[in-house]
Amino acid sequence: MIRVLVVDDSAIVRKVLTEELGRYPDIEVVGAAVDPYVARDMIVRLNPDVITLDIEMPRMDGLSFLAKLMKHRPMPVVVVSSLTPENSDTALRALELGAVEVMCKPGSAYSTADISRRLVQAVRGAARSRPAALRGLPAASPVAPASGRFRLQTTRKIVALGASTGGTGALEVVLQGFPADTPGTVVVQHMPEHFTNAFAKRLDGICSMQVREARDGDEVVTGLCLIAPGDHHMVLDRSGAVYLVRLKSGPMVHYQRPAVDPLFESVARHAGVNAVGAILTGMGSDGADGLLAMRRAGARTIAQDEQTCVVFGMPREAIKVGAAEEVLPLTQIAPAVLRLLQEAPRSAQAA
Repeated sequence: MIRVLVVDDSAIVRKVLTEELGRYPDIEVVGAAVDPYVARDMIVRLNPDVITLDIEMPRMDGLSFLAKLMKHRPMPVVVVSSLTPENSDTALRALELGAVEVMCKPGSAYSTADISRRLVQAVRGAARSRPAALRGLPAASPVAPASGRFRLQTTRKIVALGASTGGTGALEVVLQGFPADTPGTVVVQHMPEHFTNAFAKRLDGICSMQVREARDGDEVVTGLCLIAPGDHHMVLDRSGAVYLVRLKSGPMVHYQRPAVDPLFESVARHAGVNAVGAILTGMGSDGADGLLAMRRAGARTIAQDEQTCVVFGMPREAIKVGAAEEVLPLTQIAPAVLRLLQEAPRSAQAA
C-alpha cells in the first residue's frame, strides 16, 4: 500500500486528489495539509511514502518547503501545480530540487480523468523511485566543438533519446556529453504542455548543441537537438535525403503524450541503420517496443542501468524484450552514443 499525503491550499483540489487517488486499491491518502507548516507536522506523525505538493501556497511556497524537505527528510515528491508558461520555470526548479515528477492540476489543460491516470502513474513511480540516484553524478563535461569530429561514413545519422521519471536530470548528463557537431538528435521526455519549452531553453544554455522545442516540419540537422513539445507526439519523417519531425495530437500512448514509442518506431522506419537510440530512466514500458523496432531495423541501442536510474521501469522493460544492445551507467551513455555513431552500421534484423 502506498501512503500519500496531499499538500495544497485549495480545498477543492485536496478533495479531488484525495477522491481520485482513493479509487485505487494500492493507494491510501493518509492526510491532506493546507500548507507546508501543517504538512511538516503530518509527515512526522503519518510517515507517508509519497507527497503531492502544490507550488503556490500561503505562509511558505512549495519550492522553499521542497528544499527544506530534501535537506532534512528526503522523500518522493510529486508536484501538482498549475503549469502555465509563467510558472513553468518554477516547476523545472522543483525537479532540480528533488521532485520526482511534475503534474498539471485538475481543471487545467487536461480532463480530470486524464489527470487521475497520470497522477496514479506518477505516485506509483515516485513510490518506487530512488530520488538520490542522480545525486553525486557529475554531468559529463561538454565537448568543445570540433569541425569534422566524427568523420562519419554517412551524414544521415540520427540520435533518438527517450525518458520519463528522473529524465530531466539524466538528459542533462547525456546531452552535455555531446559536442556541437553531434548528428541531429530527437528527444521525448514525458512532460506537460509549456514545461517542455522551459526545459529546452535550460538545456540550450548548458549544452554545446543547440537545443529547442520542436516545431512541426523542423529539419533534423547536425548540431540541433529537438525536444518533443508537451501534449504532442513527435515522429521522424523523411523527404528525400532530409529528415524532419512531425507533431501529432493523436491518442495517448502508455498514458503519455508525447510518448517514446511513436518516436522510436518512426526512427526505425525512416532512419534504420543510421540511428542510435537510448532509453533512460522512467516508469512503465514506454519506449521498449520502439527501441526493439530500432534494433531490428539495424540501429544501435542502449538502455540505462538500474543503479543510476531514478526509476528502473522503461529501461528494464526494454532490456527484458531484447531491445538494448548495451546496458550502461548514465555517465557512460554519451560516450557510447558517440562511439556507436562512428562504427559501421549493423545489418537490419541482426538483433
